[in-house]
Amino acid sequence: MSEIQHHDQFPLHLPNDDFDLDGDRLREECGVFGIFGYPDAAAITALGLHALQHRGQEAAGIVAFDGKRFNTERRLGLVGDHFSSEQTIQRLPGTAAIGHVRYSTTGDTILRNVQPLFAELSAGGFAVAHNGNLTNGLSLRRDLVRDGAIYQSTSDTEVILHLVARSRRAPLLERFIEALRQIEGAYSLVALTNKKLIGARDPLGIRPLVLGSLDGKYILASETCALDIIGAKFERDVENGEIIVISEAGIESHKPFPPMPARPCIFEYIYFARPDSIVNGRSVYDVRKNMGIQLAQESGVDADIVVPVPDSGVPAAIGFAQASGIPFELGIIRNHYVGRTFIQPRQSIRELGVRMKHSANRSVVNGKRIVLIDDSIVRGTTSVKIVQMMRDAGAKEVHFRISSPPITHPDYYGIDTPKREKLLAANHSLEEMRRFIGCDSLAFLSVDGIYRAVGHESRDPVRPQFTDHCFTGDYPTPLTDLNGDAGRQQLSLLAEAV
Repeated sequence: MSEIQHHDQFPLHLPNDDFDLDGDRLREECGVFGIFGYPDAAAITALGLHALQHRGQEAAGIVAFDGKRFNTERRLGLVGDHFSSEQTIQRLPGTAAIGHVRYSTTGDTILRNVQPLFAELSAGGFAVAHNGNLTNGLSLRRDLVRDGAIYQSTSDTEVILHLVARSRRAPLLERFIEALRQIEGAYSLVALTNKKLIGARDPLGIRPLVLGSLDGKYILASETCALDIIGAKFERDVENGEIIVISEAGIESHKPFPPMPARPCIFEYIYFARPDSIVNGRSVYDVRKNMGIQLAQESGVDADIVVPVPDSGVPAAIGFAQASGIPFELGIIRNHYVGRTFIQPRQSIRELGVRMKHSANRSVVNGKRIVLIDDSIVRGTTSVKIVQMMRDAGAKEVHFRISSPPITHPDYYGIDTPKREKLLAANHSLEEMRRFIGCDSLAFLSVDGIYRAVGHESRDPVRPQFTDHCFTGDYPTPLTDLNGDAGRQQLSLLAEAV
């Protein structure tokens, strides 16, 4: 789900004012949840969104239907800040609800962009929440605006509302399908009408969506961890290109698109999904441990301890330690209770920002040759700080190992990545990256290694099993907005509007 934003220029050196460790991380897309026919549906949805909070921390929203009207609560901030109070849930009565947690892949966080989005159509109320990004969203938006459409947000998700509204087909489901036939890119959607809960996954299954049940009532969610928190049963993954319709009559499955081999996003296993989730039949925790095992086999090094960069580097570090026989130690301690707002504008306080969020465990690190494990390198600025932190704590050697391949291409499917000229691995050799980061040695997991970690012998070069364009440049869908001039025109249009 995207809007418009400009990224900072790629730093050739570490800028003095860049001390936010979160600024060099991949962002977690969004998360969706929906339930139908269950008492206090909004309360269950809020719990599900709590479990999906890792997928987006900027905003959250819930739309519920009480049999007569739709009620909406959309707020900036965390789920627990707004949806844990009884008063808020009481404003969302009904037995059907959908919810959304959001990280904007581009653009400012403003209330009008918070999902679910809602519109009154000729067929009745229609709410939709979206995880992913449409690669022809700007082109469709431009055409719709020229035809008189009036937009209330800068989100590509609103394109779907307009396409559904303009369809001339009779049943709302047919309108929804006609809208999906016009969009490109990655999406997992949950939608709510006065009679149905609808889930949809893009034809390649890039973004995840699962089906669960609670006391015989059906649930849709981005990850299985959202089912676990409410004690629901995992039924199955929603298949690529499948539309699930849940109503009082039961559940229906529709497959309106030509069949295609699934290509789920490999980054769900590397970074985005919660370790306790099951994604496409595979334990995320087990896959991340396997990545560490593969990494040790490919680029082992003589060292005293294995240290993860918390939290995402922990499972891979455990696997690396087990495979190499080098002891696993918590050489970095993360403070989970420091937010971005705590970082003050004064230079001296910004410099302390590193230690506020990650602190070296000096008694573990001092005098040791360490293998530092992280899941990825984006711009590299975070890696510079972490490596220097280890040296300041007395590490004799710092050998940096990354449990994924080098990120050489940007993402257009819902992951917030810099442009290619700002990606460290796209513009520097391995030795140049090592010198920039300041480590004694640097190695990444190979592309085939990550496929082995997920259970394949290697990457199929003709028909890849996953969406892995960030490593290979192999984009699985058309990039209409990128290849045409719609992006530049729409950027200009939105800049004038703001």
